[in-house]
Amino acid sequence: MPAKPGTPPRRRVLPLLAALALPAVLTASGVRAAPVTLTPASVAVASPPAKAPRQNRDEKNRPERERPDSEPSDSEPSGRDHPDSEAPDRDGTESEAMDRDGTESEAMDRDGTDREPPLTSYRKPLTRSLDRYLDDVSGELSVSVLDLPTGLSYSYNRGLRAATASIVKVDIVIALLLKAQRQGRGLTAWERSTAARAIRVSDNAAASALWSAIGGASGLAAANRKLGLRHTRPGPGGAWGSTTTSAADQVRLLKALSSAASPLSAKHRRYVLGLMGNVVPEQAWGVSAAGRGDAGVALKNGWLPRLRDGGRWTVNSIGRVRDRGHTFLIAVISRRNSSMGVGIKAIERVSRLVTRALARAAAQR
Repeated sequence: MPAKPGTPPRRRVLPLLAALALPAVLTASGVRAAPVTLTPASVAVASPPAKAPRQNRDEKNRPERERPDSEPSDSEPSGRDHPDSEAPDRDGTESEAMDRDGTESEAMDRDGTDREPPLTSYRKPLTRSLDRYLDDVSGELSVSVLDLPTGLSYSYNRGLRAATASIVKVDIVIALLLKAQRQGRGLTAWERSTAARAIRVSDNAAASALWSAIGGASGLAAANRKLGLRHTRPGPGGAWGSTTTSAADQVRLLKALSSAASPLSAKHRRYVLGLMGNVVPEQAWGVSAAGRGDAGVALKNGWLPRLRDGGRWTVNSIGRVRDRGHTFLIAVISRRNSSMGVGIKAIERVSRLVTRALARAAAQR
């Protein structure tokens, strides 16, 4: 800045030189993880401003009136997982706005505890890749992934909340097992056969029976507190498919099936993963795309055309994929897809993108 008239130049230069000589110190306290929401993980000295949620490009074409849902389909991949409810919409409308890139997403230790995320370089390029791909896809999607052997993790669009549809059946079966543990007993023959139908063929009647057995919404909420879930809200009444969740919470649920620190016994963890590893072939789509043909996969999918979304599809997939020395816990939730097929294609593409990025990052360590 030019000196003011009448001010000798020498007086202006000396303070400036003194100021420039002051050392600059950047302490570690300037770097911290964002408060936990999944996924879910990166560190920046100053986090970028949160993006506004990407508007669904099909939203302007949403029908003015909601159309009736289709009839439930228990074992077929097409059709409705569970009757929708008319409860207030919680699947996204009340969630906080958060950055979709990795700069504020949480990192988790392989034992399931949150930790300070390491400085890494794979998150921002991965976020850009997902942005480019999803800009041309109808609907909204969130993904969280954790690689247990390396501890690397990633979350995208972690503020999204979506109806669980049938992925909640895993949560329901876990709640049943926790109840049996408290009572100091194993599952009855009826409970075992009903749990198997709920997971392996996605039987809705079986899920409804187990929902009643665990005490409905209050029973699921109690189990989820024990499991450390933070964003999962049980559906009202008997509408278990209208439970809302985040991708990060679904990874926490998967960790409860994979960690010795889980409230579930080792026997019960193996039992649930065994059911998820033997779903009927027509329901084996989704996060399984992250592995090769010989990968070890345990998953559960959910699909539901939602009345409140004008008949657009909620499509979700959660699971554990063991492949090439990695054990990925992956959760992908999506809503307002123009069709079930569009949702499945997006989930599979995103599952491949995120797991390959984590595998490359691990190889470069």
